[in-house]
Amino acid sequence: MAFLVLKVLHILSATLFLGAGMASVFYKVTADLSGDPRAVLFASRGIVRADWLFTIPSGIALPLTGITLCKVAGIALTTRWVLVGGSLYVLAGLTWLPAFWLQHVLRREAERAVAEGTGPTEAFLRATRVWAALGVPSFLAAVGAITVMVGKGIVVGD
Repeated sequence: MAFLVLKVLHILSATLFLGAGMASVFYKVTADLSGDPRAVLFASRGIVRADWLFTIPSGIALPLTGITLCKVAGIALTTRWVLVGGSLYVLAGLTWLPAFWLQHVLRREAERAVAEGTGPTEAFLRATRVWAALGVPSFLAAVGAITVMVGKGIVVGD
């Protein structure tokens, strides 16, 4: 029973981790394309809030539940698929962390644009480009980690 509960928590955490990131991209791109500084600000605030509510807690839960699942199931942490999946997860996190910081910069720049009644600043546009450049490898690494974990030995061998 404990294994099943852990596995469900692990899968839910992976879903939240990836889903919150996908939703953030959707809302940021949609708001940016609208050209409305108020929409950009609303989306930026929501993205930062969603990270604190969903991405960070699920990002913490993933390795905790994963390591515990391995221990309960008797799977060595040195098993190839565990190492590859875990490494991809770490890569996703390492590319996400600076993007997380940039989301706070983007929110501040959006607040400035609304307060001054202007459009996006050069700092906003530059931060958006870097955010996107970090987001692509983060997303691909997260998808890769999920693929490896679901496929286990089939994907990378034992």
